[in-house]
Amino acid sequence: MKLFDVYPINPINIVQGMGSLVYDDKGTEYLDLYGGHAVISIGHTNPHYVKRLEDQLHQIGFYSNSIEIPLQTQLAEKLGHISGKEDYQLFLCNSGAEANENALKLASFYNGKKKIIAFKKAFHGRTSLAVAATDNPKIVAPVNETENVVFLPWNDEAALEQAFKDHEVSSVIIEGIQGVGGIQVAPVSFLQKIRSLCDVHNAVFIADSVQCGYGRTGKFFSHDFAGINADIYSMAKGMGNGFPVGGIIISPKIAPVYGMLGTTFGGNHLACAAGLAVLEVIERDNLMQNAAEVGGYLLEELKKFDKVKEVRGRGLMIGIDLPEELANVKKDLLFKHHIFTGEAKPNVVRLLPALNLTKGYADRFLEAFSTTLNNS
Repeated sequence: MKLFDVYPINPINIVQGMGSLVYDDKGTEYLDLYGGHAVISIGHTNPHYVKRLEDQLHQIGFYSNSIEIPLQTQLAEKLGHISGKEDYQLFLCNSGAEANENALKLASFYNGKKKIIAFKKAFHGRTSLAVAATDNPKIVAPVNETENVVFLPWNDEAALEQAFKDHEVSSVIIEGIQGVGGIQVAPVSFLQKIRSLCDVHNAVFIADSVQCGYGRTGKFFSHDFAGINADIYSMAKGMGNGFPVGGIIISPKIAPVYGMLGTTFGGNHLACAAGLAVLEVIERDNLMQNAAEVGGYLLEELKKFDKVKEVRGRGLMIGIDLPEELANVKKDLLFKHHIFTGEAKPNVVRLLPALNLTKGYADRFLEAFSTTLNNS
C-alpha cells in the first residue's frame, strides 16, 4: 500500500523539535515560523506540555463522553478565565473543520433557519458544511454543494445589509483574520455591523477563530479587537499544540439539548491534558503579550522593505504580500536559510510561529528575509 498522494510536500524529514527550532534527519537546524500551520502555539516539546501528557497517559488516555471527565470542566473553566468568556459553554471536538461544522449546525438548531453568510476567500474546513462555506470550488465535491451558503464580498456593509433583506439568515461565519485568504484583517466596523444585523434578525454570529484565535493576535480572539461578543467561537490548531483537539464556545442564550451534538474522541483525557497545558503556559509566560510585542516589532520592521507590496496582520499572524517577481522568496527562505514559513495564493508569505517566539529569532528571520530580497 502507498499513501494517497494529495499533499505537495517538501523533501525534508523533521525528526526533532524544541521551542521554535526543528531538526531534520540529517541534523540540519530550521527556524520554524510556520508552526505546522499555526498549530504549535507554545513551542515544540514544551517541557510542561510533555509532562502533562505523559502524566495523563500513565493514568488513562481515553474514555468516551458516557462518563464524567473532570478534565473537561477544568479546561472549560481555564478557557473561560483566560478568554474572558466565562459565561459561555464549551463543546469539545477534534479539529477546526469539525468545530465549524458543529457551529453552523448548532446555529440552525437555534433559530430554525438555513441560510449561511460567508465571505469571499473564506476557508472554514473540508467537512461537508464547512467546505460548502469555503470559497474554493476546487475542494467542494458535488455532494457538498448547497444553496444554503451565500458568499459576499469582504468588508462590504451594503452587500451584507442587502443579504439580510433577501434571506432568512441562520448564521454569519467570518474569520477575524483570513488565513488561507492571505492574512486579510476583518475591519472593526465590519465585525460590528455583523453583530448588529445578527441581533436584529436573530441570526448567529460565528467567529471562526481556528487559526486567528488562541492568543495569536495579542488578544485571545482576534474578533475581540472589535469590542463585540460573537455567539459561537470555533477553535482548534493552537489549542492542543499538536494534539488533535478542537472546540466551540457557545453563548448562554443557546441552550443545549441531549443528542444535538456528539463526538467519540472529542474531549478525551489526553486532549484535555494537552489543552490545559497550552492554557497554563500561555497564562504563566504571558504569551499573548509576547505575541503582541514581537509581532508588532516584526510588522513594523517588515514595512520598511521597499520590495514588499503590503504587510498585513496582527500579533504573530502576519502576511507579507510580494510581487510576482519575488515568487521564489518562500522557497529560498526554506532551502537556503532553513526557515519554515507558510504561504497564501498568489504570493503571500505567512508567518505563524509559536507565541513564545523571541525577538532574537525574529531578527534572524529579518536578516534572512533581507538577504533573500537583495539576491532576488
